[in-house]
Amino acid sequence: MNGMRCLGIDYGTRRIGLGYGDDIGVATPLPALVQADAGQRWEELAKLVRDRRITDLVLGYPYNMDGTAGFKAKEVDAFAAELRERFGLPVHLVDERLTSYEAESTIAKGRRRDVRASGLVDSRAATIILQDFLDQRMPPIVPDEEDEA
Repeated sequence: MNGMRCLGIDYGTRRIGLGYGDDIGVATPLPALVQADAGQRWEELAKLVRDRRITDLVLGYPYNMDGTAGFKAKEVDAFAAELRERFGLPVHLVDERLTSYEAESTIAKGRRRDVRASGLVDSRAATIILQDFLDQRMPPIVPDEEDEA
């Protein structure tokens, strides 16, 4: 993972949640892209990729609970192809089942509608997706036997 700088992406047609992670192996949320204009969202995404010198894009993929591709999969496939074409970076697809639910469960019920519009839930979901990806690539830390005594 030498020099890896990853951008986690939770794709939506209105909002794109984002998270950042690197060799340390910890994903942190970034502000979501909530611009009404898709062109502006692409411009902001390009600026982020450039400014953070992103090496890998990690995109949540909408599988159904039975493991088949979800109805949004075609949209995400098209978005992934556009990412590859625009940035020339590897795009890793990560199972995003339950991530939005997990992200939303951390927010008080009464605030969820307001928070959802802000993109906070989307960025938390992107961060969970990215953390899953990083966890799969980072070797687990095995304590020395002496430490356990």
